[in-house]
Amino acid sequence: MSALTWIAAGSLVVWLWLLLGQGFFWRTDVRLPRTPPGEHGNPPDGQGNPPDQDGNPPDGHGPAPGEEPGGWPSVAIVVPARDEAAVLPASLPSLLAQDYPGPAEVFLIDDGSSDGTGKLARELADTYGGLPLTVGSPGEPEPGWTGKLWAVRHGIALAKSAHKSEFLLLTDADIAHEPDSLRELVRAARAHGLDLVSQMARLRVTTGWERLIVPAFVYFFAQLYPFRWVNRRRGRRAAAAGGCVLLRRGAAERAGVPEVIRQAIIDDVALARAVKRSGGAIWLGLADRVDSVRPYPGLGELWRMVSRSAYAQLRHNPLLLVAAVVGLAGVYLAPPVALCAGALTGRPALLVAGAAAWALMAVTYVPMLRYYRQTLWLAPLLPLTALLYLLMTVDSALRHWRGQGAAWKGRTYARPSAAP
Repeated sequence: MSALTWIAAGSLVVWLWLLLGQGFFWRTDVRLPRTPPGEHGNPPDGQGNPPDQDGNPPDGHGPAPGEEPGGWPSVAIVVPARDEAAVLPASLPSLLAQDYPGPAEVFLIDDGSSDGTGKLARELADTYGGLPLTVGSPGEPEPGWTGKLWAVRHGIALAKSAHKSEFLLLTDADIAHEPDSLRELVRAARAHGLDLVSQMARLRVTTGWERLIVPAFVYFFAQLYPFRWVNRRRGRRAAAAGGCVLLRRGAAERAGVPEVIRQAIIDDVALARAVKRSGGAIWLGLADRVDSVRPYPGLGELWRMVSRSAYAQLRHNPLLLVAAVVGLAGVYLAPPVALCAGALTGRPALLVAGAAAWALMAVTYVPMLRYYRQTLWLAPLLPLTALLYLLMTVDSALRHWRGQGAAWKGRTYARPSAAP
């Protein structure tokens, strides 16, 4: 057999393994665990671990002494925001309008905005009412901190000085929540004994470029961090989606966050790792009622979104970059090349291997396209999308080598001096 035939056959083997052996990453049925109203401490944790003899979740997070089993804990909602005036009218009112039975307060942290984000937030609160809103400003980040985590730190400190909340909801300024979002997050955390509950918000998919790139962004993320593996209590894999993270304050303090992850570019994954490393139980899944309202109308905006953190995902390691490029080319690009070459040269083994690998690739992409309510004709275009991601990853590394690092909203972050 030719070298290309061997590569196509290897790609087919890889796709068979991805289909069955990578935590069923391609399935989209990992959603927020639902619990009937009024049940807050009795169900099993979803991984086969039963409640303890008192009916509390397996890790001991039952109602506190003297607390009514049906009581709702206090929640501080922390929203880091930098130059978010364009999206705030579509997101902040949804937080203020949360239908939550317990005490809750919103802390929006204006991280050095130049577009009147803080002023607009106050105006929206005056217009819409709802949950109380506090707008804070932490000033420029201290050395060694990313801007977002510096803002999160300030928000947590403000919330702590205001009242001792049991939970923190860390949510981005471009995330809109349905009215029952907070209630369901807290209910799931308490019923299943979870220290961190994160939902990957449904990103906007309107333009042609968004249709081509956005569903694949979530697909690739799930391939790296299969949700079922993340949600195993004794597993080592950890990840979260930074747009929507409900976190127990006690778990945050045990893990030392945000201080311990203060330099992290991919802060959501670093947060989940810190919580799980400290013994916390985490859960990650796709969202049904949490949406990103940020538009990425053109290729340039999407390119910057991916490339700013792609090389950080590879730990700024040139060898991992080479491995990623070779892997993407061999797994995603080789099958269509093999199919075309086999058809043109009359080599049936090459054609069949390429076609089978390409078909498996498309099949695994279909559930994500359905989740995003997109035409299934996009599934065979996944190799093209993978090629774009390959180029974005290489561009991310080039930017780092040029000293530009991870750039976002006027700030540039170099490689962290130490791993979080």
